[in-house]
Amino acid sequence: MTQIVLTITGMTCGGCVNSVTRVLQATPGVQHANVTLMPSQAVVSYDPALTSIDKLAEAVAGAGFTVVSSQPPAV
Repeated sequence: MTQIVLTITGMTCGGCVNSVTRVLQATPGVQHANVTLMPSQAVVSYDPALTSIDKLAEAVAGAGFTVVSSQPPAV
């Protein structure tokens, strides 16, 4: 599994967090998604053989939000 931190814009409430969590976890290859409102980001564990950062960003966009950056988690 690979872990990535996605910075997301447009989330303003717990409902937004739930929506983003739901679409990320429904993406094939995603093992776990931890989405937080402050800071507006998602830490996603995924199988790179089954999905990609672009597909994760597309899922988030489909829920009405925008991924503005992605980076490995801080060690």
